[in-house]
Amino acid sequence: MRRRTMLVGAGVIALAAAISGYRHRLPGFDPVIPAAPTGDERVEQRRSIMRGKTVDFYTAVPAGYGDGKGLPVCLVLHGGTARPADFPRLGFGRFLTDAVRRGAPPFVLAGADGDRLAWHPAGGDDPQRMVHEEIPLWCVQRGFDVSRRALWGWSMGGYGALSLAEAFPAWASAVAAFSPAVQPGDDVFGAAGQLRGSPVGLWCGRQDPLFGNVTALQKVLPEPIAAGSYTDGRHNMDYWSRQIPAAFDFVGRRLGRL
Repeated sequence: MRRRTMLVGAGVIALAAAISGYRHRLPGFDPVIPAAPTGDERVEQRRSIMRGKTVDFYTAVPAGYGDGKGLPVCLVLHGGTARPADFPRLGFGRFLTDAVRRGAPPFVLAGADGDRLAWHPAGGDDPQRMVHEEIPLWCVQRGFDVSRRALWGWSMGGYGALSLAEAFPAWASAVAAFSPAVQPGDDVFGAAGQLRGSPVGLWCGRQDPLFGNVTALQKVLPEPIAAGSYTDGRHNMDYWSRQIPAAFDFVGRRLGRL
C-alpha cells in the first residue's frame, strides 16, 4: 500500500508539474482580487515534526473579527506553484473579508508549506500528516475552533484535499477543490466511496487540461456534489480567483451549520 501511494503520489507530482508549465505559458493568470480589507493576516514559521523542517504557516481572519478566537477553520492546501508566503499577494485575506461581508458565516484560513509532494509522504517527509495533526495544534494555539474544519485546495492541493478527506472520513465538514490534479485510476478515484457524507464542491475550467478527469471524478463520487461549477477558464489563478467567492460561501455555510 505504501509503495502504491508513493507511485500514485509521483504520478500526481508529474501531472502537477506538467500543468504548472502549461499555466505559465498562458497570459492572464493574475488573480481578480476584491477591494475588501484584510483582517489579521500572518505568515509565521513553525517547526513541523512531520515534515522534519521549519515551514511557513499562513493564517487569515476576516476584518472585524480581531484575532479570530473561536472561529472555525478552513485548511488551505496549495498547488504546485503558489506557497503560503504568496497568499497575501493573491488576496486570500481580502476574499475572506469579502465573503463574510456578503453574508457567509465567519471563519479563518490556515495553511502551511507542503512543498511539491502532492500532499503524500516521501521518506520521512509527510505533509498530509502535517495538515491532519500539526496545523490543527498550531490553530489551537491561536485560539481557533478546530472542532469545525473544512478543506480547500487547487490543482495539486485540490487532489491533496480530496485525498485527505478520504483518508480520514468525516474529519472535514466540507471539501472545496479547484481543478484537482486527479486522474482515473489514482487513489482519489479508488477511494471515492470514502467521501460519502462529506459535502464536496468541484470547480474546473472547461479549457483546463484536467477538465475531463474532474468530470469523470464527479461521476464516481458516492453523492452529488454540494457546490461547484464548470465554466470557461484555464488552469490558472485568473480562473481560480473567480471561483473563490462561491467556494468561500460554500465553506462558510458548512462551517456555520455546526
